[in-house]
Amino acid sequence: MKSPLTVKCPNCKKEGRWFDGPYGAFCSRRCKLIDLGKWLGEEHAISEPLTAARLAETELPGFPSRTGDEEE
Repeated sequence: MKSPLTVKCPNCKKEGRWFDGPYGAFCSRRCKLIDLGKWLGEEHAISEPLTAARLAETELPGFPSRTGDEEE
């Protein structure tokens, strides 16, 4: 049996099993809203747009590879 995943809250850095709760990676509604505010205020930003070529390089867990290696 796997041990529970303990992570740090991205906002306040408290450690806990946050994925077991209602706020995902965050320890509380407050920390989740603070992070949302940073995205909306453009404090956080994605550094470059996702292009089709970059998407093809990305392997997503649970999804088939997009490189064309797989058999049909």
